[in-house]
Amino acid sequence: MATLPPAPILPEAAALPAGLAAEVAPEVLAEALVALHGKAATVALLARLAPERTEIGGELGAVIARAQPWQRALVARTIGDCNAMLDTGIAALATLQRRGQDAAAPALVLWREFHAARASMIAVLESEPA
Repeated sequence: MATLPPAPILPEAAALPAGLAAEVAPEVLAEALVALHGKAATVALLARLAPERTEIGGELGAVIARAQPWQRALVARTIGDCNAMLDTGIAALATLQRRGQDAAAPALVLWREFHAARASMIAVLESEPA
């Protein structure tokens, strides 16, 4: 049993490295999300799922614009992590296909990981600082 309360998940702006919070503009973040969704569409096709729309706008665009700089910086880091995950996953799935194996089941697992990470990113953008 833990004796200390859990640390907060979302960092304060002061906890980020110097200059990082100011570097992520809403437009840059939206473009990175569009590129990430392009890779996710490849995974969706391999998993035999219909790809989702890749344009970022409307409600999500407004959420990105309203987000604090530290929230956008945290989401930018997560996008980088997701890019690494999808790049290596797509390479592994391509290897399976070259071997003549069905890649649908592992692609579905990768898609679910992306979907969970995307939900976390949206939750960070929508969260109110304490």
